[in-house]
Amino acid sequence: MQPQDRINIRQFKKVFILYNRYSGKQLFASMMSRINEVYKLLKQELDATIELLDVQYFEQMPELAKRAAEERCDWVIIAGGDGTIRAFVEDMLQQNYRPYISIFPAGTVNLIAKEMSLRNEPARWVHRTLKGCLYPFYPARANGNLFLTVASVGFDSLVVDGVGALQKRLLNKFAYVLQSTQLVRRELVFSNWRYAFRVRFDDEETWHTGSSVIVGKSRYYAGRYTLFQDAALSSPYLHAAVFPGNKRADILKYASLIALEGLDLDKDILRRKAKKVEIESVNLVEDFPVELDGDVVASTPLTLEIMAEPLWFIP
Repeated sequence: MQPQDRINIRQFKKVFILYNRYSGKQLFASMMSRINEVYKLLKQELDATIELLDVQYFEQMPELAKRAAEERCDWVIIAGGDGTIRAFVEDMLQQNYRPYISIFPAGTVNLIAKEMSLRNEPARWVHRTLKGCLYPFYPARANGNLFLTVASVGFDSLVVDGVGALQKRLLNKFAYVLQSTQLVRRELVFSNWRYAFRVRFDDEETWHTGSSVIVGKSRYYAGRYTLFQDAALSSPYLHAAVFPGNKRADILKYASLIALEGLDLDKDILRRKAKKVEIESVNLVEDFPVELDGDVVASTPLTLEIMAEPLWFIP
């Protein structure tokens, strides 16, 4: 991405650093020391009030967003994963207030940080951020819920739905591997994939049927794979992949294509760009779980739409 403008960060008067201590690998690594180093470096560089705020539960986010709005915070630095970012931005938008936002990658999944090529080395991060480069970030809504990077309905969302908060905290990405294995044993050993969905784009008359659907704002998926080459956080479009097959061999093939970053190798996989995507379950489960940015916070029927006004990120 290319910056569209710059902001003089040294003019900021109020800065919040939100640190989710339970996001990602903090139980096994000294991430807190890195956050403290960022705090100290910014204190040295800026003539501003800087507060380091500890986030222990997502239920704290509404109050933190309210504080940011009431105190007219110029800049919010979120140290966590995509789920932490989504939770805060959601509540911030409810306050009708839009400070500048930066991300210090410290989560289980950091697709936003990955697309912006962010590292969690404090001195390098502060040096880059103080340049004040501005990037537009077009979020989307999914049944009214904020959606920043990736949404899925089908196999992936059922995996995420089966991973509890404690498993995610203790096992990190390995929790998803375990749940994927269990889901394959439960759903695919003795039968084909039982679920199906229909999808349409931008209010077209035609609906398309698939066994799973992935919708991306970011080009990255699952933290490391490039799924949508043309997708970008700064682009006001959604990119969707509809997977048609429901046999065990199909599911395994799709997983392999994702790992190989080669969805274009299977011409039966429908890929579309749109500003609006609608997804409905057509059998068995009407309210099928929907994964948004690594958490299940919605269900089918689902409507995803790009928001007209971007957020502004400082990487």
